[in-house]
Amino acid sequence: MRRSTTTATSADQGTARAPALTTLRRVAPYLWPDGQAWVKRRVIVALLFLLAAKLVSVSTPYVYKLAVDNLSNEAGTDPRALIGLGAVGLVVAYGLARLGAVVFGELRDAVFVRVGQRAIRRLAIETFTHIHQLSLRYHITRKTGGLSRIVERGVKGVDFLLRFMLFSIGPLVLELTMVAGIFAFVFGWQYAAVVIVTIALYVTFTFKVTEWRVKLRREMNDQDTDANQKAIDSLLNFETVKYFNAEAREADRYDGAMRQYESAAVKTGLSLSFLNMGQAALITTGLVIVMAMSALGVQAGKLTVGDFVMVNAYMIQITMPLNFLGTVYREIRQALVDMGEMFALLGLPAEINDAPDAQPLQVRAGEIAFDNVHFSYEPAREILKGVSFTLKPGQKLALVGHSGSGKSTIGRLLFRFYDVTTGAVRIDGQDLRDVTQTSLHAQIGVVPQDPVLFNDTIRYNIAYGKANATEAEIITAAKAARIHDFVIRLPEGYETKVGERGLKLSGGEKQRVGIARTLLKNPPILILDEATSALDTQTERSIQESLAEMGQGRSVITIAHRLSTIADADQILVLDEGRVIERGTHDELLDLGGVYAAMWQRQVMEGEDFASQVIEFPGAKRDLTQTDLPDDHNWRYAPKA
Repeated sequence: MRRSTTTATSADQGTARAPALTTLRRVAPYLWPDGQAWVKRRVIVALLFLLAAKLVSVSTPYVYKLAVDNLSNEAGTDPRALIGLGAVGLVVAYGLARLGAVVFGELRDAVFVRVGQRAIRRLAIETFTHIHQLSLRYHITRKTGGLSRIVERGVKGVDFLLRFMLFSIGPLVLELTMVAGIFAFVFGWQYAAVVIVTIALYVTFTFKVTEWRVKLRREMNDQDTDANQKAIDSLLNFETVKYFNAEAREADRYDGAMRQYESAAVKTGLSLSFLNMGQAALITTGLVIVMAMSALGVQAGKLTVGDFVMVNAYMIQITMPLNFLGTVYREIRQALVDMGEMFALLGLPAEINDAPDAQPLQVRAGEIAFDNVHFSYEPAREILKGVSFTLKPGQKLALVGHSGSGKSTIGRLLFRFYDVTTGAVRIDGQDLRDVTQTSLHAQIGVVPQDPVLFNDTIRYNIAYGKANATEAEIITAAKAARIHDFVIRLPEGYETKVGERGLKLSGGEKQRVGIARTLLKNPPILILDEATSALDTQTERSIQESLAEMGQGRSVITIAHRLSTIADADQILVLDEGRVIERGTHDELLDLGGVYAAMWQRQVMEGEDFASQVIEFPGAKRDLTQTDLPDDHNWRYAPKA
């Protein structure tokens, strides 16, 4: 039995958030990567600067105390005073200590910035690459606006998490421990107990309220994502909005989403006010208690005025990072949420994977074979039911049938957007599941019904067909696609911007650009997916000439709606509900008098294939025009005997 290289997945999986611990484990390698010694050195140096900053910071209030005692003539009461510096010298030392704390902190950030930015870049490219590896099934159902926000917030969260977990939470714990130790050593355990209890109550209150706020923030983010998605979706469908005079409807739809965001944002803002007031009440209570204790000590002659000032300075010093703790903790939790969504996205498996021993595809002639292919997008609904055919090298195969009959699915299976459920698809005898996807995609060119262009220049969009294409190659491809003359008449020529999705060009112009870039790719196999069905007759006829020249010497699969465009095909397959119900040449199928003949006659009756043009078919008695049709339209094409 053939091994399966398809990993089951579903677009319904969405991007459920990864657990916090899983997220932290995913982040750790960016902070301490294997084989990247320079990153580790920078982290160590940054930590040393951090330690120096905290030591200097903790010593600053003590120097301040000495200056106060010196000015109040109480220096002699403290044997630890810096003898000989004097009041001015102590003030200078105090200033240098404050400056030193800032300088060491900035040096820490300067050393670490490359580590954080490297992590952002590596994670961004990893996410971008992974999204391109996800299946067509996922991309059909994804929401572009929501996806972009998930990636944007997740990537930014990496730098924040690395920076604040390393330089905020850890240093804060270190500083609080050092302050509590100083209080216990200098003033007694009672002071240390008050500080510890105050900090414990403060941290507990902060974490509990912040957990509640994270839920509110998550709701706000969800509403923000939804509003952003609706805005992008509406802008991408600008013309449709105009066609149905729906500007007011779209504005109401967007306003409804923003109303939900507003409500969630108000709750978040009110909860922040509650958090700030609670924190202020707790820290102020602790501050008043230790200040009162030190004031009593001064009155009793056990402490100096400098000691009183030092107690106040230390409490104020720990108040600043503690006030920041709520914000840091909330942002870390939010960063974990944002990154959890992104890592969940990274955890989505690619539906189509190369086999471990996959080899590059070798196209020797270009023979394509579908061998009893069954396929379903969903288990309950089978799309292809035993499709078999062989396309000889250099021949043209046409697929016709009603919508939903499986025509486009055959093209997607050949390009290996999906793997067959059973059966096999082969090119020159090589099963597509045994070759690398990169080599397969390099050998197939696709001209879709509505080519989507990048919001860049015409030159860029044509050159997309071949990396490092020369100017001569671009112009040659443009001439072959009948687009060169149009381009050079434009004021900016090949540097003309085509707009988002190519909206500045007409349908025929976009189609020609799509043909040009496929010609530049120069693949041995072509898939033409109803490449002219949406075009007017004159444009279609011109583009059909380009496509005919494009197909010379290549194996071509054409998915057609207008039967006149495939009358010269070497083989025509008529599909119905996933089965091949008729096959043969144009003449053979008309002689058969079955489904294809009925489709042909219906299009003739509608005038779709003969309006204002002459259609030449091999084997026809003569050229036919619409004027040849009798009034009752009871006519059927008869090949020459």
